[in-house]
Amino acid sequence: MTALRLTPTFLFGSRRSARLIERNLYVYRHAWMIIFSGFFEPLFYLLGIGYGIGALVGPVIGPGGQEISYQQFVAPALLASSAMNGAIQESTFNFFFKLNYDKTFASIVSTPLSPGDIAMGELGWALIRGGLYALGFMAVIAVLGLIVSPWVILAFPAALLVGFAFGAVGMAATSFMHSWQDFDLINVVVLPMFLFSGTFYPITAYPPALQVIVQLTPLYQGVDLIRSLSVGYITPVLLVHVTYLTVMGVIGLVVTSRRLDKLLLK
Repeated sequence: MTALRLTPTFLFGSRRSARLIERNLYVYRHAWMIIFSGFFEPLFYLLGIGYGIGALVGPVIGPGGQEISYQQFVAPALLASSAMNGAIQESTFNFFFKLNYDKTFASIVSTPLSPGDIAMGELGWALIRGGLYALGFMAVIAVLGLIVSPWVILAFPAALLVGFAFGAVGMAATSFMHSWQDFDLINVVVLPMFLFSGTFYPITAYPPALQVIVQLTPLYQGVDLIRSLSVGYITPVLLVHVTYLTVMGVIGLVVTSRRLDKLLLK
């Protein structure tokens, strides 16, 4: 099967990929606590760091030079980080198990579903999980009184976009892995992004050269996008973030489909 035939499948969607999402819903219908548990990590960070350290920090300067509370500064970044972590969890560990141990995809490819359908279906399921986390976390933000702009409503699709980008690239990277030890490399990449992408403090704390490097990382794109929407700071820069994450996700899907085509149809 050529990549040329696969490309329209995931760029324009496929009804067949929805069957894979339906399968995952059946599998997890008795294990809903596993899905629900992913909601608590950003909540604990918000309560522990946002309010704990925030009591010592006081107000900070947010997007556009606005003065906001430390909790309002951290919460959008944790939403972006949660979208990243949820997508990475589903598209790496679970994807690797289905591909190499459970042989789920090897069985599915014997049906009318193509490798492109599998890539779309798995990513769609990852976005559903990530969307549930995002909705739950946004509800907590609202209850805590951390919403300052009606533009925050767009933070939800922005979080899904972050999940799309990281989920697609996560699947692509996982398709090259041969053992569980290889996942240490993912942690080496994800953890520094979580800590140094402006999640807990402005990147102006870095030297100018390091600021440029941080601004080129995908998580920073998501953090700045969601944080700006949360405070209503709307500029053309947000379109740059959206384009960056969209292109990242599409490239990840292209690579994933080609790799699945090679691994499953060889």
